[in-house]
Amino acid sequence: MPLTTLRDGRTLAWSEGGDPEGTPVLFFHGCPDTRRAAWSGYAAARAAGVRLVAANRPGYGASTPAPASYRRVVDDAAELADSLGIDRFGVLGMSVGGTFALACASLLPERVTTAAVVATPGETPDLPLDQVRPEFLEYRAAIDPEDPDDAGLAARWLAELPADDRSLVDGPAAEVAAAAREAILVPDGYLADVSLLFGPWPLGLADVGCSVRLWYGDQDTHAPAHHGTWLAARLPHATLDVLPGQGHLGSLMRSWDRILAGFTER
Repeated sequence: MPLTTLRDGRTLAWSEGGDPEGTPVLFFHGCPDTRRAAWSGYAAARAAGVRLVAANRPGYGASTPAPASYRRVVDDAAELADSLGIDRFGVLGMSVGGTFALACASLLPERVTTAAVVATPGETPDLPLDQVRPEFLEYRAAIDPEDPDDAGLAARWLAELPADDRSLVDGPAAEVAAAAREAILVPDGYLADVSLLFGPWPLGLADVGCSVRLWYGDQDTHAPAHHGTWLAARLPHATLDVLPGQGHLGSLMRSWDRILAGFTER
């Protein structure tokens, strides 16, 4: 796992795959999730000619916790791109990660070429963090990411997912357990994400000047397609695609080729 030391001394954990000479695309993972969410797209990225780079946000895995901030995540992404010799890039966000992809497009208009968001929440109600924190900590305790028993941890992690999503991420117990630990062992990442998601959107969606492709599964109960309709009405250059028969994770993991093709189409 590559680690980058940022200018302020924090550590950023990241990984990349696909075509190393291809079109750069920065991937923003969901919540709770990690850079590992991009791994299932590496083969499609190679085929599409895309260099897919994903970093853990602060508080996930080995990325140093920091106060919640869209600006900080965008600045971290820009600094990582600089360290990799990447000038201009596309952005792709899965679920909650889509809000960070849109923030990146809004704050870095001179660098972001195009954006895609998948199963991303649109309008959300304000929800006090002191209400979210105990619920998440109870959930985390039930998953017990400190448990050294990979099989037990993997089983508890998968059991929290809908059946269709579970089938997409199931695999060797050691890998599933490692994904769970990276996502929730440190609670700061999830709590920072939620504090931003359920607060007022600080950036005008109308400021996103690049084209944005919105992808939603018509069977998704976490982020139903009407969230895409809400976003499409507020983004100046948005196209909404509803994917028949797809749930939350399936809207990304069964559609990598279609989604990534949008970054290399001319």
